Amino acid sequence: MSTTAPKRLANLWDDAKAAAMSEPERLVYRSNLLGSDKRVTNYGGGNTSSKIWQKDPLTGQDVEVLWVKGSGGDNASIKLDGFSTLYMDKLRALKGLYRGVEFEDEMVGYLPHATFNLNPRAASIDTPLHAYVNRPFVDHMHPDAIIAIAASKNSRELTQQIFGDTIGWLPWKKPGFELGLWLGKFCEENPNAKGLILESHGLFTWGDTPKECYETTISVINQAIEWFEQQTESKTIFGGAAVHALPAEQRRAIAAKLMPKIRGLISEDSHKLGHFDDSPAVLEFVNSNNLRPLAALGTSCPDHFLRTKIRPLVIEFDPANPDIDAVVAKIPEDIAAYRVDYQAYYDRCKHDNSPAVRDPNAVVYLMPGVGMFTFAKDKATARISGEFYVNAINVMRGASTVSTYVGLPEQEAFDIEYWLLEEAKLARMPKPKSLAGKIALVTGGAGGIGKATAVRLLREGACVVLADIDETALAAATEELSGAFGKDFVRPVIVNVTREDAVIAGFAHAVVEFGGLDILVSNAGLASSAPIEETTLELWNKNMDILSTGYFLVSREAFRLFRSQKIGGNVVFVASKNGLAASPNASAYCTAKAAEIHLARCLALEGAGEQIRVNVVNPDAVLRGSKIWAGEWLEQRASTYKTDKGGLEEMYRERSLLKRSVFPEDIAEAIYFFASEASAKSTGNIINVDAGNAQSFTR
Repeated sequence: MSTTAPKRLANLWDDAKAAAMSEPERLVYRSNLLGSDKRVTNYGGGNTSSKIWQKDPLTGQDVEVLWVKGSGGDNASIKLDGFSTLYMDKLRALKGLYRGVEFEDEMVGYLPHATFNLNPRAASIDTPLHAYVNRPFVDHMHPDAIIAIAASKNSRELTQQIFGDTIGWLPWKKPGFELGLWLGKFCEENPNAKGLILESHGLFTWGDTPKECYETTISVINQAIEWFEQQTESKTIFGGAAVHALPAEQRRAIAAKLMPKIRGLISEDSHKLGHFDDSPAVLEFVNSNNLRPLAALGTSCPDHFLRTKIRPLVIEFDPANPDIDAVVAKIPEDIAAYRVDYQAYYDRCKHDNSPAVRDPNAVVYLMPGVGMFTFAKDKATARISGEFYVNAINVMRGASTVSTYVGLPEQEAFDIEYWLLEEAKLARMPKPKSLAGKIALVTGGAGGIGKATAVRLLREGACVVLADIDETALAAATEELSGAFGKDFVRPVIVNVTREDAVIAGFAHAVVEFGGLDILVSNAGLASSAPIEETTLELWNKNMDILSTGYFLVSREAFRLFRSQKIGGNVVFVASKNGLAASPNASAYCTAKAAEIHLARCLALEGAGEQIRVNVVNPDAVLRGSKIWAGEWLEQRASTYKTDKGGLEEMYRERSLLKRSVFPEDIAEAIYFFASEASAKSTGNIINVDAGNAQSFTR
């Protein structure tokens, strides 16, 4: 297999648009253009700057201000508030305070003293790299094509061969004050250069106008892409294919079986989220003869390394003889061995003041014939870590084809991973939300209670799979919740809970999307009303199929996953007050709801020994937003209680002890309680959310 040769980057600069902007707005525009193509820079990677003359709010005098991408953020989406602003005269004055490379980290503490106009955006470690380049506009990007040159054994010679004196070269140096001084010295000594390549790191380019800077960045990357195309056109990539990829459907089936197992083994301290990638670039690498030696070298660019750890874990698997059970049996041993290896790496490289060893588990898992799994504290980080490793694959592809690929030296890698400045950054991270790292599947997820439940779980940081049979409603709910909480947190799946094959497939889809499951909210439902002599067998079976069999099927799949992961689990049934208190003209519905409650009790007994909790929420009279009240059920209940549609909600409110209406959000709150650690010592229990109904008191 070979990947398609990349097309040239397009010059997207629009003179008319740029002319109407202020200088800071042109910086945002330039950054967004560069960040819009992952061939230019990876997510969150690289930074841009402009040196702009502005009026000092204190003196009223014009001063030179460095606008530079602040700590965190992404070029593709950055806005004005994503940039730090600093007085250039104060940044230049910092050179007089510099005590040498062994003290360079202390210079970060001086950066806030150079802040212009009380800007709260923290300055990044890369600020000196931009400040001391004596050009007004600077781009620092991480293009795969450039890093492939930078990570080659003879990167200096390749840089000269490809770019001549137009683009310079500097040896590897950890980002910081010293590297900023190196860049400044290079620019002074090479006034005709348009940029330079940093060994094992990336690209710096500059210009006298924003447009010139942008176009230099694009043209240099395109020149590298074209050179690699010419050099690799007839060469064997990664030593050729050792194995062939399995069919896509089989790859996903293996991912569905293996990801929960991995997740369980690496989630002892904190739950992880997973991401699966079987793109052509990944498959070309994992299927190759050179997979193992190249993977062992790790990544080169610091941004790649910080996201993907010292090296990936390669899962031994022969797609020609696909024994997945053998892989599942061996994966605990493989993960344990990786931890031992990681601890040894830490022990070899640590300093007296190094932070304590962090999570020793791999982030990236490579499987021949199948693809790549990545796991991290949240879905976005897991996905982005995968994207970074694809960047690393592209770099290895180029470097190993034209030269010898060189990973970041182990000690240098450690000094970045366990950098005290990075540790301080981690310490400033906000406390995780109560359901961060948790994965929930909500059946009936597009309805009133289901969607309200999803919102409540999403607010607490959970990832949610919305399962529903109504394709139109599901699409609308997915769009709404993805817009509110982010696409990384929400996934839809069409599931008919009465069909065994559909339930199994739906859960497998959820697992591949997020890596496993922690919370099942079984909420899919219907309602029916008819006197017993008018209750057809079809109506009786429909109630039993959805409300009893459906709950059994989804619970069984959840239990299978929970037992595979071995990190506990949580099931919440949305039953009904009618499961405890009989109602006239609703025998099929009431009986099926009673079956739900008793099933929950049985499952609570079965799951307790493995920390699988099962509890029930009983709503009553939730009219607003509920799909079951949109049809015949509303008319039937209104007829039963001798009222009209408008009076039914008032009737339910008045019959309650508290004289209050019950809304989907009220049910969602009770579900969240059972799904969270607030109820960690509760199983086999029932919460009635019915505004008080003496008939349904559980004791």
